[in-house]
Amino acid sequence: MNVKKIHNRVLSKVGDDISTDDIIQAKYMTSTEPEALGKICLRDHVPEFHKKMGNGGFLVAGKNFGCGSSREMAAVALKAAGVQAILAEGFARIFYRNSLNICLPVIECEGVRTAIDLEDELEIDLSSGSIENITRHTFLQGIPIPSFLLDMMDAGGLVAFLKQRLAGKREH
Repeated sequence: MNVKKIHNRVLSKVGDDISTDDIIQAKYMTSTEPEALGKICLRDHVPEFHKKMGNGGFLVAGKNFGCGSSREMAAVALKAAGVQAILAEGFARIFYRNSLNICLPVIECEGVRTAIDLEDELEIDLSSGSIENITRHTFLQGIPIPSFLLDMMDAGGLVAFLKQRLAGKREH
């Protein structure tokens, strides 16, 4: 990843209590391949979500995003649909960590849902948690991603990070 700041537009917004079952419903799953999951992501909440996200953009959400089951494929589906980062009032703990494990940045920020509109252009500093709304000329302060998790993301995610760590121990 090697990026501490990301810049894009808000391409979708959702409300509170969006569960992992809402993100990726079992009734639509015919494959576990990321591309197939991306196409059915948030299907009943945001029609054509994967098309709206296009080549990448930000998703803004309310409180308790990713609640429910610990379905890690929910984060995979969002990333495959084109989500570059998620800004939310709050995240379910397991979803938060599953997202970072696959290099999908998530920033928790009080008031983000009302302070940001669709199509707003943002710059997010992952290490400080600051969110600059370039469209509105405003700033929000979210909770930064801890440095050890940014290091993990820089390595390519949890699996790549662990492989690097284990390889380094074998060399010594």
